[in-house]
Amino acid sequence: MITRISSTDAANDLIEKLRNEHGPIMFHQSGGCCDGSSPMCYPDGEFYLGSSDVCLGEVNGVSFYMSASQFEYWEHTHITLDAIPGTGGQFSLERPTGLRFFIRSRLYTDEEWDYLSKQPVKKCG
Repeated sequence: MITRISSTDAANDLIEKLRNEHGPIMFHQSGGCCDGSSPMCYPDGEFYLGSSDVCLGEVNGVSFYMSASQFEYWEHTHITLDAIPGTGGQFSLERPTGLRFFIRSRLYTDEEWDYLSKQPVKKCG
């Protein structure tokens, strides 16, 4: 299946841990400022999504969002959510775990892009 986003086993394990501790969760790709460009994990509904956000899909049953303006830069890349040793973003749920969510990216193959270019991302709001 061709997707815009996927996740590693390490990310899935951390997602399960956070979901067991906090209930439903969501991701938003930070656009900079305080935490750089990092995937941020929040309790579901505790990050305000507006009409300028898009949903890239789900990882392990959890929705992943980013701003539409940031997506313009990322639209040709497949995103893989990973978990690596480190400290998460200041407000991200994984911060105290000793792990942080991390984005790995690659350009789509021609076949993937041909398919995805005809599949618009879902806008929020």
